[in-house]
Amino acid sequence: MLKNKNALITGSTSGIGLAAAHVMAKQGINLVLHGLMSESEGETLAKQFADDYGINTLFDGANLSDPEEITAMIERVSNQMGGIDILVNNAGIQHTESVDKFPVDKWNAIIAINLSSAFHTIQQTLPHMQQNNWGRIINIASVHGLVGSVNKSAYVAAKHGIVGLTKVVALENANNGITANSICPGWVETPLINKQIEDIAAAKNIDMAQAKHELITAKQPKAQMAQTNHIGELILFLCTDAASSITGSALPIDGAWTAQ
Repeated sequence: MLKNKNALITGSTSGIGLAAAHVMAKQGINLVLHGLMSESEGETLAKQFADDYGINTLFDGANLSDPEEITAMIERVSNQMGGIDILVNNAGIQHTESVDKFPVDKWNAIIAINLSSAFHTIQQTLPHMQQNNWGRIINIASVHGLVGSVNKSAYVAAKHGIVGLTKVVALENANNGITANSICPGWVETPLINKQIEDIAAAKNIDMAQAKHELITAKQPKAQMAQTNHIGELILFLCTDAASSITGSALPIDGAWTAQ
């Protein structure tokens, strides 16, 4: 049922977004890839997906902090592919600092990219979904959409906002054949965590494996991180008919972090 649906995955040139793109492409879902790379690099990646999976692809490098660029991206997709059936808001940035010292420009950037961009993409893709009486909106929140942590005020605020936004979209479209859900990962195995592991190893004079264990278990009872493709498979499931009654949910995939 998903073959030839069109999916936009923001932040899909690496990490969770790229893994999700591969999972969805295997099902014949056409892809709009998006991320921070040059136009030529993005077009090469899109062509690779098209060749490997036999699907239609586009790459767009829109700056998600600029609503006009988001509008241009959605219009381009509509003109070239006919609209977006599946929207995965995955792109995000991070900065850590205590509230009293948090740089205002970092706060504004995190709210713009991690929260406001999702509002803009949802607002502009909903008409197509409503017209077709079918759509799937999956917002990648975080365990920090459900709980807080020190030094992450902007990130936690944005992710809590994503969870709330998802609920409203689900309520407003409950009888339109459209579902909206947020996924709340805990630790996920990506290169982005390497710096944190290195810092712990250096500070405590321990090896990387021990430092990684300490990083994970400081918050999460399960001592292993989720793999990026695990998140991709959950995204795919939420697109299926079997998940058609799952809407407005915030689904943890967090090794029991929020069970405590």
